[in-house]
Amino acid sequence: MRFNINQKELQQALGYCQGVIEKRSTLPILSNVLLDASESKLTITATDLDLVFIHQIKDVEILEEGKTTTTSSTMFDIVRKFTPDKKINLSLNSENKLKLESHKSIFNLNCINSSEFPLTDENFNQNEFVINSKLFLKLLNKCKFSVSNDETRHYLSGIYFHQTEVEDKIYLTAVATDSHRMSISKIRLNEKISFEPIILPKKTIFQLCSLLDDFDGDVKISNLKSKIKFELSESILISKLIDGKFPNYIQVIPKNNQKKLETDLKSFLGSVDRVASVSLDKKDGVKFKLSENSLNLSVNNANSGDGNETLNVKFNHDLQISFNSRYLIDVASQLDGEKIEIFFNDSGSPALIKDPSDFDSIYVVMPMKG
Repeated sequence: MRFNINQKELQQALGYCQGVIEKRSTLPILSNVLLDASESKLTITATDLDLVFIHQIKDVEILEEGKTTTTSSTMFDIVRKFTPDKKINLSLNSENKLKLESHKSIFNLNCINSSEFPLTDENFNQNEFVINSKLFLKLLNKCKFSVSNDETRHYLSGIYFHQTEVEDKIYLTAVATDSHRMSISKIRLNEKISFEPIILPKKTIFQLCSLLDDFDGDVKISNLKSKIKFELSESILISKLIDGKFPNYIQVIPKNNQKKLETDLKSFLGSVDRVASVSLDKKDGVKFKLSENSLNLSVNNANSGDGNETLNVKFNHDLQISFNSRYLIDVASQLDGEKIEIFFNDSGSPALIKDPSDFDSIYVVMPMKG
């Protein structure tokens, strides 16, 4: 195997692989990437057995076809330190040594035979639909911060995707919750798709986001029982799904929150963020003291002191309620417009947050006790 490749393209591909490969894998082969140089393209594959990432770099100058595997993190570290945009020459000199040459540098990396690399080949092509990459990325971003970190409730450690229908319009709806807050967002589909509800794991979500950040175009999605496949123009991501039943989230959406607060989003975000600075571990609640067109925000921390700030808002009730500042900042950071709307019932009930510029997303945040 011998080929020449552009530094930037190889660095980007190996960068994506870092998000897939487990740092502490018990199987040495799983720390490696599979490099396959043939038909004037280089195909790079990384897997942790639950997630498979395949990336193709086209128009590669291949002098001799072949394949091998080498340690992903080491190769990435070397390639990203090479002079940007220079050509890198890679050659397999023996069964277990891959030579990298660029400018005045020469490295020889240990290899494991490509026959040991676990590959799965499945036919996914029965349930396919296409979605715009930027809309899909927006959907993931609006939900991913609400995904649970609680390992015991594995069915909450991902985003729940399902097809919904509202007034004859079809949507792909995404929901995530950690039981303290919940995000719901949807995007319009042109037609009904054959798509069973799924729960997409957290690791897959973050890997997808990094791919979609750099990609503008259509994403082809197909799912097969316990797996799902995402196809971009140069990359494919195949992931196992979370096996479990997502809770009935519709029940959690507050139905009778009549007390509406409306205020400027930037001012609100700035105030919450500043007041929360007093709280060292962000566990102290931000206390809302609401009265006629006024919101007083305060945080009191026994060790570091207290802070408070008053905002002009549209509101015509009296209410006191506390929230985790982190949850409010996470939600407010995802809103697109200039305003934020928060609907309350009473001090012990969840608040409903809406973005007046995006009717397709809503958020629920539980108050803190005390």
